[in-house]
Amino acid sequence: MNIYVSNLSFNVIDEDLKAFFEEYGEVSSARIITDKFSGRSRGFGFVEMPNDEEAKKAIAELDKGVVEGRAINVTEAKPREERSNNNNRRSFAESGRGRY
Repeated sequence: MNIYVSNLSFNVIDEDLKAFFEEYGEVSSARIITDKFSGRSRGFGFVEMPNDEEAKKAIAELDKGVVEGRAINVTEAKPREERSNNNNRRSFAESGRGRY
C-alpha cells in the first residue's frame, strides 16, 4: 500500500520517515518529496508498505501524531491523476505576449 504523509517538519529525511513506519511492519520505500530547484523538503512524502494490514495499522496509529512538534497527516495515497495538455492554462506562447 502506498501511504501519503503530510505536514512533516522540513528536517525529516527519508531514513526518519522509514523508521516511523518500520515499527508497524516492512517498508519497501520511504521518500520525502523535495523542491527540484532548492532541494529542500516540501513537507510531505510517501511510504510504500507491501502488507496492507500493517499499512492500515500504521495509518491508524500515526495519523495526527506529533513529529518534531508538528501534527502529521497520514492517509492512503490516491493514484496520481494524469495531467492533460488542455487544462485551461495558457502559456506565454499561446497568449501572443512577447512577440515583436
